[in-house]
Amino acid sequence: MRRPHLRPRFLRHRRCFVPDDLAEVTRVADSEEPARAGGMETADVDAIWAATERLYRHGLHPTVAVCVRRQGRVVLDRTLGYSHGNGPDAAPDAPKRIATPDTPLCMFSASKAITAMLIHALDEDGLLHVDDRVVEYIPEFGQAGKAWVTLRHLLSHRAGIPSPGGPQDIELVTDWDRVISILCAAAPDTVPGQRVSYHALTGGWILGEVAQRVTGKPLRALLRERLLEPMGIPTLDYGVPRDRVGEVADNCFTGLPVFPPFSGIARYALGMSFEDAAALSNTDAFLTSVIPSGNIVGTAEEASRFFQMLLDEGTYDSVRVLDGRTVRRATQRTSFQELDLALLLPLRYGLGFMLGGRLISPFGPHTQAAFGHLGLMNIHVWADRRRASSVAVVTTGKPLVADHLRDLWRLLSTITERCPRV
Repeated sequence: MRRPHLRPRFLRHRRCFVPDDLAEVTRVADSEEPARAGGMETADVDAIWAATERLYRHGLHPTVAVCVRRQGRVVLDRTLGYSHGNGPDAAPDAPKRIATPDTPLCMFSASKAITAMLIHALDEDGLLHVDDRVVEYIPEFGQAGKAWVTLRHLLSHRAGIPSPGGPQDIELVTDWDRVISILCAAAPDTVPGQRVSYHALTGGWILGEVAQRVTGKPLRALLRERLLEPMGIPTLDYGVPRDRVGEVADNCFTGLPVFPPFSGIARYALGMSFEDAAALSNTDAFLTSVIPSGNIVGTAEEASRFFQMLLDEGTYDSVRVLDGRTVRRATQRTSFQELDLALLLPLRYGLGFMLGGRLISPFGPHTQAAFGHLGLMNIHVWADRRRASSVAVVTTGKPLVADHLRDLWRLLSTITERCPRV
C-alpha cells in the first residue's frame, strides 16, 4: 500500500489535525439532560456520540456540533474540535480555539428552511399568499418570461432560475440591489412550475425582497420579530453583527479535489467553486450581509430548537409562534421523489424543505415522516414526526468527495435507529 503522502495529488485528502484524546476537544452543554428525560436510554445517546467521534476522526471537519431533542428534551448537545486555527493549511503550531456549544456556526443552505417559514408566516398574517405571482410584489421580475412564476414555485425549486447566471464574487453576493436586478432580468432555464432544479441562492433573494416589500422592514428585523424572539433564540440570524465576526467558526474546504461533473454543478448553482464558497463564508462581508438562502448563523441547539417548534406545529414552550396549518402546508410533500436537475439527485421537496424517505434521504434511512434541509457540505437539520425528534448536525469542513461518507451515513442512521418511534 502506498503511503498517503506519495499518492497522486488528485487522490490526496485535505485533512485537519485530530488529537488522540477526543475528550480534550469535546464540550458538553449545561442544558443537556439525561437520556431518560427524552424517553431514551443512556446507551442510545452514547451510540450517537460514538458515531459522531468516528466521523470526526477522519479529520475532514474542524468542528462537529450535534444537538438531539427527543420529546422536546435536549438529550445531546455537544461539540467536537476546534472553531479556529485547524484548517488543512494551518501551521502545526498555529493557535487553536476549541469549539463549544455556544460557538456560532454558519448553516449555509439550511438557511432556506428558516427563510421559507418567514414567508409562510407572512401568508398566515395575510400579507401575501404563497400562490401569488412574484410580479404582484416585484413588477420588474416579470421580464424574460417569468411573469407567471409564483412564490410556491420559488419555495419548491420550480421557478426555473437555479443559477445566478455567471461567476459570483463577494462584491456581487453581498450587493442586494444588484443581485435583485440581475435575477429580475434573468431568463428561466426551464418552464416555471414543471421541473425541480435546486435554487441554491437565487430563490432566497427573491423571497427576501418580497418579504421586505410587503412589510417595509429589513429582513433581519422581520425574522427576529416574527419568529425568533417569541422562541427566545439569541443568535440565529442572517450573519452576525460586525463585532461578533471573530466568534463564528471558520469553514474550510477538505477532502479530495472536486472533479467533473461535480465541479460544474457547483459553478452552475453557486457561481463559484466549492473551494471559493468555503473561503468566502469566512469573510467579514459575507458574515455581516443578508443572504437568505445561505448565511443563517447560530448554534446547533438553536437550529434544533427552531425545528422543535415546527415539530410541535408552531408552538414552543407554550408560546404560539405559527399556526399548525401553516407548518403542515410548509412541510407537506409537493412531489414524489424525482431527479433534481441541478443536484442530479433524487429528492422530495416541500414548500421550503427537503423531505425524508425510506432508503434515499438526507436524514438517514426510514425517515419518511422527516422534514428539514441540508447545508454545505455535511450539515443536516431536521425533525422527524415518527420519532418525536429534532436534530442538528452542523460541521465546518466542506468535503464533497472523501472517505468519510460511510461514517456520515452511519451517524445519521444511528440517530434514526436510537430515537424510538412514537
